[in-house]
Amino acid sequence: MLAPMYTIVAASQKGGSGKTTLSGHLAVEAARAGAGEIALIDTDPQGSLAHWWNARRAPTPHFVKAGLPDLEEALAGLDRAGIKIAVVDTPPAITQSISRVVAHADLVLVPTRPSPHDLRAVGATVDIAERHGKPLIFVVNAATARARITGESAVALSQHGTVAPVTIHHRVDFAASMIDGRTVGEVVPSSQSAKEISELWLYIQDRLSRIVKDPTLLPDIKPEHLAISSLLAPAVEEMLPPVIEAPPPPPYEGPERRSGLDRRLLVEQRHPERRSFGRRASDQPTWGVK
Repeated sequence: MLAPMYTIVAASQKGGSGKTTLSGHLAVEAARAGAGEIALIDTDPQGSLAHWWNARRAPTPHFVKAGLPDLEEALAGLDRAGIKIAVVDTPPAITQSISRVVAHADLVLVPTRPSPHDLRAVGATVDIAERHGKPLIFVVNAATARARITGESAVALSQHGTVAPVTIHHRVDFAASMIDGRTVGEVVPSSQSAKEISELWLYIQDRLSRIVKDPTLLPDIKPEHLAISSLLAPAVEEMLPPVIEAPPPPPYEGPERRSGLDRRLLVEQRHPERRSFGRRASDQPTWGVK
């Protein structure tokens, strides 16, 4: 009897979230990591993933181009062929189409760029996953290194589901590596981008194994730092307003004219409510997922 096949669906109603690039990279990384026979399914009419795979020389992962009416049959055929994991790319902005694909998922990945527009757009995808009772993981994608908004986005997303503890940063090598059908891990395996994809797949593989209760999926080695708390703790700390201690008031100088700085410090000492240092709590971002 063949082992069951598991399906990972990359879904987002927001165009430009990086679903196609992430799907291709994760499928290749899964095959390279020895997770079993891996297949890619492209349900996007634009066929970007199909164009990339047609330029690929390596025989893995396997590939299927399937429209929505053919998806169930395509999945059944891959299952009979002994595929272990199918990674499905979906079209953006078409709620009904995404819903029909998510219905077949064992795990839904929602790549999200750290921006207010992307955060507002994830609500519909979350609703679809919840409607079908599917587990969901947010992946913060195309982030700017050391940007405050990255941590704030992770915190906002964490109110609505699990956030992967590995952030994928915006780098040219992701797109450049896919020109000839390869991935960043194949072109520049020692790069930081390749490390992020490798660690993200380890985390997803571990989560999928626990969700479907299949210990054969567990990765051989999982880095200890791949825990959700390691992502959220610094982000929460970053969101707190900076604490700047005002210097002590200058000594009385008699009738001489004080400098502008001295006058301001004296006013702040007598009237703390006028203090200009730091940010008020009301100034903090209030992004959420609608």
